[in-house]
Amino acid sequence: MAAVEQNKLFFEDLAVGASFVSESYEMTTERILQFASEFDPQPFHTDAEAAQASFFNGLAASGWHTAAVTMRLLVESVPLAGGLIGAGSEISWPRAVRPGDWLRVRTTVKELVTSKSRPERGMAVLESETCNQDGAVCQRSVARVLVFRREPS
Repeated sequence: MAAVEQNKLFFEDLAVGASFVSESYEMTTERILQFASEFDPQPFHTDAEAAQASFFNGLAASGWHTAAVTMRLLVESVPLAGGLIGAGSEISWPRAVRPGDWLRVRTTVKELVTSKSRPERGMAVLESETCNQDGAVCQRSVARVLVFRREPS
């Protein structure tokens, strides 16, 4: 891999049970409204007054906004060589994200599988929980990601 990848993690650097914790990210009203107006224009995401009468009883971030923020935090906290290249994911949103929430992601390596046909790579199963400032899980995901192996010396 290129010199820019020197401080990145390769398949051999990972272990089942290893975990990574991201920095925090604030979900402001402005960010929630801006994302929703472009990508998920539903009243409970775009109109605080209308959201009061909705299932959410107040303004809630789109789950896809939470997923996008989670991705940013993953990229910053799980430094895989070659990047985070997804091969599938399951995602759930057990709790709404609200204006003023600070999100943080804890990612745990659940499984590592070497490729039999592509010796330069393997797959990792990563479980991530995106929690708010109170530790409540707002998003849970299990993703399969491609992980490169070190080039032979």
